[in-house]
Amino acid sequence: QAQLVESGGGLVQAGDSLRLSCAASGRRFSSSAMGWFHQAPGQDREFVAGINWSGGSTNYADSVKGRFAISRDKTTNTMYLQMNSLKPEDTGIYSCAAEGGAYGTGYNLHPDYWGRGTQVTVSS
Repeated sequence: QAQLVESGGGLVQAGDSLRLSCAASGRRFSSSAMGWFHQAPGQDREFVAGINWSGGSTNYADSVKGRFAISRDKTTNTMYLQMNSLKPEDTGIYSCAAEGGAYGTGYNLHPDYWGRGTQVTVSS
């Protein structure tokens, strides 16, 4: 059974950094596009960053461009989100997701698999 498990969330101050990890198991996602999504309290879940199947192409929501970086390690089936210069509005649950199909671009993600999420809280 395919499973995505996030880790690395926590409570930080504005301006700090965090690195989230998403470990995949039960299925290799080495040929799948993957991404991160954010759900702020009381808000809908929204796209944050996507990465294509090879890791060679990434894209970001405007709100995080220049501050966040998505990457993946296909040898360990793990995806990361480096979050710098965190702001209070970055607070929320961060979930990783993966498409079930192969050779996705990471743009306009349509995930088939989701993790449960990890909480990030940024205090001002």
